[in-house]
Amino acid sequence: MISAERFLKEQGLQPASADTGGLALSSEDPERTNVQRWNRRTKPDRSSLFAGSANATKTPRHARHAGRVGNGDSTAAKDPNDLDACREAALRLLDAAPRPSGALRERLIGKGYTSEVVDDVIERLTRVQLIDDEAYAQSAVRYCATRLMGCRGAVAELTRKGVDRRLAQQVCDEAESYGVFTEAAWELGRRTARKTAGLERDARRRRFWSAGGRKGHNPEILRQIAQELFD
Repeated sequence: MISAERFLKEQGLQPASADTGGLALSSEDPERTNVQRWNRRTKPDRSSLFAGSANATKTPRHARHAGRVGNGDSTAAKDPNDLDACREAALRLLDAAPRPSGALRERLIGKGYTSEVVDDVIERLTRVQLIDDEAYAQSAVRYCATRLMGCRGAVAELTRKGVDRRLAQQVCDEAESYGVFTEAAWELGRRTARKTAGLERDARRRRFWSAGGRKGHNPEILRQIAQELFD
């Protein structure tokens, strides 16, 4: 098993230091941050994504762009079975922010498109790698680590964002096996210790337990840290 430090480095993170006060993005490889990695993803020509569809139409690029600007993200479906319109709505949502398939499906259904059309769109976007639930989940776990969250908290956060719970648990379990959430818990303890310096021991422990519980850390790990830092 590799160390937590090596895992964090491979994921574009570095262990916390006294200067950073938390898990930080690695300065050695800034290209691996979430935003930069997303921006560098190669996206195929959107006009060809649905080339095989019976409803596909060839619309000039400037006209498609003008339609997006004019309609906005809140445009409701005029035709619930319009595959092209559903595709464009999905691409607008993905332009605004990366999303897992579950969250995208919920938004498209909310716009009024039928579940059959939405599922077809999501399947095609997944096929051309414009949707990648596992990559999204891994990115979200890295974000949770920078917020010093625990495994339980990270699973809840990923599920809230629309990641399938089974996938969320799988990705978080992998990170936990490398000690990522344990390191996050220790850094949370160190930060709490610094902030509560001068208070009574019981008050400091309550602050730490409260923070650790909110962030979804393992109680056993919190107990070990509390004994080490606050006794």
